[in-house]
Amino acid sequence: MRFTFLDLETFLLPIGETLSIQVDGNYKRTVIACFIQAVYLLELDRQENKSEENALAPKWWMPFKYKLSQTLIDERDRSIFGAILEWDRSAALADLVLIRPSGAPRAVLALRGTLLKSLTIWRDVEDDLRFFAWESLKGSVRFKVALEALKSVAEKYGSSNVCVAGHSLGAGFALQVGKALAKEGIYVDTHLFNPPSVSLAMSLRNIGEKTGFVWKRLKSMLPSSSSSETEEERGDKSSDENITTNSSSSYGVGLKNWMPSLYGLKNSGVALGEWVPHLYVNKSDYICCSYTDSDGTEENNNSGDKENVGPRNNGQMTAKLFVMSKGNQKFLEAHGLEQWWSDDLELQMAIHNSKIISRQLKSLYTLPPPQQTQGKQPR
Repeated sequence: MRFTFLDLETFLLPIGETLSIQVDGNYKRTVIACFIQAVYLLELDRQENKSEENALAPKWWMPFKYKLSQTLIDERDRSIFGAILEWDRSAALADLVLIRPSGAPRAVLALRGTLLKSLTIWRDVEDDLRFFAWESLKGSVRFKVALEALKSVAEKYGSSNVCVAGHSLGAGFALQVGKALAKEGIYVDTHLFNPPSVSLAMSLRNIGEKTGFVWKRLKSMLPSSSSSETEEERGDKSSDENITTNSSSSYGVGLKNWMPSLYGLKNSGVALGEWVPHLYVNKSDYICCSYTDSDGTEENNNSGDKENVGPRNNGQMTAKLFVMSKGNQKFLEAHGLEQWWSDDLELQMAIHNSKIISRQLKSLYTLPPPQQTQGKQPR
């Protein structure tokens, strides 16, 4: 893996006798990706028993004037799968940075993905398989730990000053943890790098949708012997409509009962536009490329400000989907985290509604929003 060291001083500009940091979408994406890299290195430093003096992880947050506040531990193998990084005011003042930059969060919860190392791979793969089978991570101990940590820091600083981010498997956790808080009226800035989109449940659902569509087309082509429908025909028609509108019925197993988090839930819902996760995907990455599949409700429109526009639902933003495509790339390159802090990165905003995003977030928009709780005001 190639490591890149970024110096915060590059982004400091003098204004009178003070210094200010220019923060835009590209810079924020770069910094957050570095924070996730730090979590990978925290676990590798732990496995290699590195001391504070020769640890690699701090080099990925210290240049940005942040400090390690808390590590998230998987109780099954004692591995580090996440960390909370907070703005380090003392370090900033030492470098004459008098105020926290506008747009920079007070705290960031960063979650890593799968590490192919013998000491942690089994628990990582266990959660990978959990998502593949159920398209949900709520049964994992990591979900509970991450949710409690994010809720705690949101209450401490206010949700508008907190960010949650993850890569690969960590992006799956970040999405579901952020969604869980959104249902409680706590809207946290969310950034997801190479989030998983492939699952057995999704594949079965797609097969059911296609089967229902084909069957309906075939029936429409069959000649009718009478203009009136018999009771049996009316029953068949009703069954066909159920297949089209609810693919789970085509299996008789009840996928809707298996995966309640993906369907409209009772006592849930937030106002459209209140929680807008940012997703960063690569078309050559088969793990996350399905996010680029349109649900067919809107046309693509790739013009304009690529960092400040996004797919909308009834005029309201539901998610920002950034797509990178450099032609055919090897999987490890397309799925790697380091691409997201590259200097020559060019992203394309997908304006169309993503089919997967719409399905994963629609349970948030089924009922009027709950009363929002922002926690303590920033100090």
